[in-house]
Amino acid sequence: MNLHTALNSTPILFGQLAAGASWVSTVVFLILLLGMMWFVMIRPQMKQQKESQTMLSSLKKGDEVVTSGGVLGRIAAVEDKVITLEVGGGTKLRVLKQSIQGKVGTEAATAEVKEKKEVK
Repeated sequence: MNLHTALNSTPILFGQLAAGASWVSTVVFLILLLGMMWFVMIRPQMKQQKESQTMLSSLKKGDEVVTSGGVLGRIAAVEDKVITLEVGGGTKLRVLKQSIQGKVGTEAATAEVKEKKEVK
């Protein structure tokens, strides 16, 4: 084997190695991309759903809540899927439990807790 044939066969070997390396790097890149998407999009959404379900299951008579339509009221009765809200003047509304957006008085306390965590 002379020097000329050895130099001509070298790019082929490196080309095959590079093609294999690009396939592996592509797979690693896709795995990292999916992992980042899970941490940025899916995980926070699952956490928010869990918090929402916890809040809905902890609702009791006397809590002040806001519905997704913006109606403020105090809970008069809690059933399986329906909540009766007292909105003022003796008016009572029956709404689905899933339409409750959150508790009214706890939003400020939640914001304070988040601020304390950020300070630490």
